[in-house]
Amino acid sequence: MQAAFAALSSIVSWFASMIDPMCGPIGVFRLFAEGTLLACGDTGWGDEIAYGFMITASLAICTLPIGLFFGFFIALAKQSEEKSLRLATNIYTTIFRGLPELLTLFIVYYGLQIVAQQVMTAVGYEGPVEINAFIAGMIALGVVFSAYCSEVLLSAFKAIPRGQYEAGDALGFHRGKTMRLIILPQLVRIALPGLGNLWMALLKDTALVSVIGLPDILRQTGVAARVTKNAFEFFSIACLLFLILAMLSSLVFSALERWTKRSETVR
Repeated sequence: MQAAFAALSSIVSWFASMIDPMCGPIGVFRLFAEGTLLACGDTGWGDEIAYGFMITASLAICTLPIGLFFGFFIALAKQSEEKSLRLATNIYTTIFRGLPELLTLFIVYYGLQIVAQQVMTAVGYEGPVEINAFIAGMIALGVVFSAYCSEVLLSAFKAIPRGQYEAGDALGFHRGKTMRLIILPQLVRIALPGLGNLWMALLKDTALVSVIGLPDILRQTGVAARVTKNAFEFFSIACLLFLILAMLSSLVFSALERWTKRSETVR
């Protein structure tokens, strides 16, 4: 089994190296930065920065579905007739919208380690327990994103006329089918601009994970800047990489908005 996992890991690593846009066979750094501080391999910092770019993008992409999933159900709970459920979700969103993201990250990272250590001690394990920084960052950013996402989705729910639900009842749909076929398509179209803004904020917030040791763009360029004493050049590279992610995201969300509005009558 371990040999199978090792082989799979080797295949994934090889595939990632082939499609690496920076240090792959046709990567930008490999083609245009040979002999500079951004060269790939042992002569430059290209590999480290490329790895940080991958970590940043992966963290944001992995956090997005978590935030959307919980944000959706929190938005539903905020509309519940159960008072205690509305109170609990309102407290949740107030806490995680009010706390600084960096403080939330520290609480999750160190709090999870304390809880995990106590649980392992209770079952007889006396060794140290460390929480993976990527997982901690994903959870911390996910809860913050879900709190903001729930407000965007709640506004979108309120923008959908009540008659849409009644139409589903008239057609004999149960509530799940009404939600899936009638409400969700409209919800996505209405909420997409707000969700796009939240995604941009999430991309920027990923830079916070550098403080807990995750080798993202900011941490990798920061290390390179300290070692080489070329702070302006490396932090400029970090700015450029974040802007590239933002521009690509804008293109994707613009395409999604056009897709969700494809059935609208052209006036």
